[in-house]
Amino acid sequence: MIVEVQCLPSPAGDEVRRYAHVEAAIEQIQQAGVHYEVGALGTTLEGEPDVIWPLLRDVHEACLRSGATSVITVIKVAEGGEVGSATTMDTLTAPWRSS
Repeated sequence: MIVEVQCLPSPAGDEVRRYAHVEAAIEQIQQAGVHYEVGALGTTLEGEPDVIWPLLRDVHEACLRSGATSVITVIKVAEGGEVGSATTMDTLTAPWRSS
């Protein structure tokens, strides 16, 4: 399963760290040990559905735990139905990566 998640906390951070609540969400992903890439407008991650689905809730709630007063989380999910035919982040992006 490949997922792109974008957390939009309000506020995004505090006076010391401009994106503190977004960073809290990314830290949840780091702690989960899944393959991920942080992008300018969201974070893409991949793993087994039983790991990813609860992680998405943890990522969303991390923004609130870190002090955001509200958060909207946008999630895109890609999952294949055939066993052994899993598309990965690397296979999707390899043709556009510079050497």
